[in-house]
Amino acid sequence: MARNIAVDPAFKSLSSSHIGFHIWRIENLQIVVVPVEAWGKFYSGDSYIIFSSTPYGEPGGTRMKSGVKGGPLEQHIHFWLGEDASQDEAAVAAYKAVELDEHLGGTPIQHREVQAQESKRFLAYFKMGVRYLSGGVKSGLSHYVEDLSPKLFQVKGKRKPILRQTRSIDWSEMNHGDSFVLDVPASKVVFVWQGQQSNNYEKLQAAKFAQLVKVEHGDTDYSVVIMQDSMEHIDTEFSEIINDYLPLTERGNIKEAKCQPDEDDGHARGRVKLYRCSDSEGKLILTEVKDGPLLQEDLKSDDSFLIDNGNHGIWVWIGKRASEGERREAMRNAQGFIKAKNLKSGTPVTRVIDGGEPIEFKSLFQQWRDRDQTNTLSKKNSTSTLGRGIARTVQTKFDAQTLHENPKIAATNGMVDDGSGVKEVFRVEMFDLINVPEEDHGIFFSGDCYVILYAYHDGNKDNYIIYYWIGSKSSQDEQGAAALRTVELDDRLGGLPVQVRVIQGKEPQHFLAMFKGQMTVFEGGKASAFDGENGVNQGIPSKYLLQVRGTNRFTTKANQEELRAASLNTNDCFILVDGAEVVIWYGKGSTGDEREMAKILAHEKSSDPTIIFEGQEKPFFWEALGGKEDYFKDINMKQAQEIFEPRLFQCSNASGNIKVEEIIDFEQPDLLAEDVMILDAYHSLFLWIGAQSTRTEHSESLRIARDYLDTCPTARDPDTPVVTVKQGREPISFTGYFGSWDEEYWEDIEEVYASMPVDPVSTNSIISNGGYAAGTYPYSTLAGPDCPPTIDPSKKEEYLSDHEFLQVFGMDRDDFNSMPEWKKKNKKKSKNLF
Repeated sequence: MARNIAVDPAFKSLSSSHIGFHIWRIENLQIVVVPVEAWGKFYSGDSYIIFSSTPYGEPGGTRMKSGVKGGPLEQHIHFWLGEDASQDEAAVAAYKAVELDEHLGGTPIQHREVQAQESKRFLAYFKMGVRYLSGGVKSGLSHYVEDLSPKLFQVKGKRKPILRQTRSIDWSEMNHGDSFVLDVPASKVVFVWQGQQSNNYEKLQAAKFAQLVKVEHGDTDYSVVIMQDSMEHIDTEFSEIINDYLPLTERGNIKEAKCQPDEDDGHARGRVKLYRCSDSEGKLILTEVKDGPLLQEDLKSDDSFLIDNGNHGIWVWIGKRASEGERREAMRNAQGFIKAKNLKSGTPVTRVIDGGEPIEFKSLFQQWRDRDQTNTLSKKNSTSTLGRGIARTVQTKFDAQTLHENPKIAATNGMVDDGSGVKEVFRVEMFDLINVPEEDHGIFFSGDCYVILYAYHDGNKDNYIIYYWIGSKSSQDEQGAAALRTVELDDRLGGLPVQVRVIQGKEPQHFLAMFKGQMTVFEGGKASAFDGENGVNQGIPSKYLLQVRGTNRFTTKANQEELRAASLNTNDCFILVDGAEVVIWYGKGSTGDEREMAKILAHEKSSDPTIIFEGQEKPFFWEALGGKEDYFKDINMKQAQEIFEPRLFQCSNASGNIKVEEIIDFEQPDLLAEDVMILDAYHSLFLWIGAQSTRTEHSESLRIARDYLDTCPTARDPDTPVVTVKQGREPISFTGYFGSWDEEYWEDIEEVYASMPVDPVSTNSIISNGGYAAGTYPYSTLAGPDCPPTIDPSKKEEYLSDHEFLQVFGMDRDDFNSMPEWKKKNKKKSKNLF
């Protein structure tokens, strides 16, 4: 029910159950509706209010039809301030935004937007881009009367263009790094000028904008003329017109390409800070509560809180029982915080209400559970809301066809099929891949690394996945060899496979499904090359204890534990193997499904295993474990695994710091061929490699993924599986996150791959000795955790420059090489080069 009786007439038709999209402009301190055909056009001298209301979880924007909708809604109020807007107009926009908020019951999410620094959500509303027009109400410009004066626009942005009208039509307003559009209505012509260093996507956006301008003028006789930078002098029928507005004699005033990127791809991510807000003493008091990572429990409904995410934005959370003053003054208090912290004046500010948090806010917390969250799998229509409020259900029967008919299910579970395809398993031994016999498939050792090639058919074509599994106690040389051999295997298969890096203990569901609940990890393994003559192979012992976890053949695995009673846990099942004797121990807290899977695994070792329930153990059981001991006996409640919202990022670490740009309400067209993208599905991290991305981006992509996990404000697990996906070769577990996916969207992608030249630097850097790279690398790279897999791990010191070699070892190469092998090995170990 409306709380503010004296509401502005422009808002009276809106209610708390209204859905739709609306824009108003502040004109002479009054609220005036902006017509639909002018949506996306903003005068720099004005202020605006934008209202978006959708069913909860669905994307808003200009395509949303007005109406009334039952059920939970997500409502956003933005007040937008042009760079030349007066303080009076800006104040009216802010005040009227609060008035609209109160009219709708005080539950909408409020945003403060500043020209050229808008939030990603705001820009996502306008699929055709945002257009900044010079002037405003005071200069007599209206959204209702067509302005037929000539205009020059700068075009920036690869996905959704930002079109800025320049202050004048002059060569000095232009630069070689961008594309520009000159609209001359009097001559019925639109010129597209393409800067020499303008990227292909900007050129395409400029051409599209020119066509849109032509349509807006409604004259079929309009001409669109494309001009190349430095080719303006070529005589055409339009030469006289262009010379009238941009005299060729003044062309020398064009500026060089600007240094900043075409899109601000974000600032280095850091830890978020949480402050408690209070006005109990008549003034705002901020008390720092913690310095990330944040938990939902940190927010108390009796108070208001401010979350500082730096230049990424300030959030003010209003508890349900917070004071009216805290609610009304939230936006102003946040702006005061921005000034006090010397953040950018245009830093986005968003106010959210307890119980109505958007996904961008929830993503700042390690875990977020909605109050009405259920434990059933419900279907969503939105392409970007997969998994909202869903907990995974136990599934004992698998229907592979369902995955391809419902890609969202495949994506949610990380499954491409039921794991029944063809696989080859290899173990890394002495820098090479040794085939593992089929009867030993599913047996792993924590001291080893493995490479698994998996092939399956999706009904149309053959597909491949290469998993490389890293044992928790494997050596660095084995880890590097596994990564290198994976790349080589990928190359031999023409780049078709998807690559997945798997850390022991973090196996994705499909990995476990390949072994049908039989995956068993033992201690030990093959001796590493670095173990030297003292290295000892350690295989499966005659007597051992396995801890079994999992509820079906898609989630079950067993791990060898120390052979003693203290290893037991009342929440799990264990298998004790002593020669031919096999015993299954059921903890009191284990479920029926877990017990069934333990029984299946035990039957692989004995046709008649002994079953023992916790509390009914016989003396022989304790004797086999070396005597009775205390063990963990607290029963934990089994919780369904949460499913998180997928998020898409364009990532870069070109400056040495991880920089991210999130794509809101993402779609397949947001995947651009020249980029490397990260799709964060929480249970896995997908690295999408565009066909036209650079060789450097390819080699650095895994490092970027690790940096992304390390810098995530929610303190993510650094061992999260990383899946490498190539453009045009995406598995269903990836495409399912995009809702509508067109297999023919990149119809010429194979031609692009075929026509790509071989990188001469990459080719010349490979030497015959094991296929490792040659060249020089800095010590920080060689000694760090992200040493490239193309480096021979047994000869890292050879990659140092002569100068750095002398600095690191305190001797030159000749003196070093004259030392006995054991001394060289100890020297390398002391410098973390072994």
